[in-house]
Amino acid sequence: MDDGVPPGNFQLSEGGEVLKRYSEVEAKCLDCLMRDPLRPFVPQYHGVVTRGEHCYIRLEDLLSGLRRPVIMDCKMGVRTYQVEELTKARTKATLRSDMYHKMVNIDPSAPSDEEHKKKGVTKWRYLQWRDTTSSTSTLGFRIEGIMMEDGSVQRDFRKILTLARVTEALLYFTKSQLDILKEYHSRLLALRDALTNSPFFKTHEVIGSSLLFVHEYSRKASVWMIDFGKTSPVPDMGELQHNVPWAEGSREDGYLIGLTSLITSLSQAISVASWQQEGSCGEEKRVT
Repeated sequence: MDDGVPPGNFQLSEGGEVLKRYSEVEAKCLDCLMRDPLRPFVPQYHGVVTRGEHCYIRLEDLLSGLRRPVIMDCKMGVRTYQVEELTKARTKATLRSDMYHKMVNIDPSAPSDEEHKKKGVTKWRYLQWRDTTSSTSTLGFRIEGIMMEDGSVQRDFRKILTLARVTEALLYFTKSQLDILKEYHSRLLALRDALTNSPFFKTHEVIGSSLLFVHEYSRKASVWMIDFGKTSPVPDMGELQHNVPWAEGSREDGYLIGLTSLITSLSQAISVASWQQEGSCGEEKRVT
């Protein structure tokens, strides 16, 4: 559901697999993850295959067997750009009209007078602005989009900045179904434990990765870690905390800040859904 993925980046394959355009960085990450405590939370990796002129990563199809899946993509971390991207963008500070127009479409007042005059912004300016206008900077994650069971896609979640608004989005996504909310909550608690025990997580800067929430109203809900194309080992094999704000010069990504926010918001959604359920039961008793 990432609208930054170019067409042709994915292909369906037989046998419950999806083919994703090859990335050496992502392939190395997936290979490591298959031997890590995080393996149950990552799509099964089946190696690499060549199709025509292109090479693809073979991945488990997380939607296999689901007739009407409901999907939510949450981009994790307090920033979605790599430190190298920011450095490169600053040293090559060319004005980008495409990024200027993206900025104006979301907030016409965001560019400065000078940027309006030139109708362009630098990439580093856009990258930092994009994260500060969403819950990426306030909560450590942002909802990229939600696809409902009828195939309709909602992407108007990027201006959400508070936990209360996230909770509203979660209730919308699950239609306030208590069992689904509880399954998601349990899965995230298990993920948090696995992250704590993961050598991979301790030694990798996880940037631009998503948590993919998938359920069908008649079937079990699950959450998966996906997209590791910007995930890189920490230099000199140091360890990251993942739960502190990022400051220039550090490699911290704030992944656990986002996970904690999601767990808290799910707890709130469970409370609201429970109250709604008890209220509807009370109404039924009065009617009968």
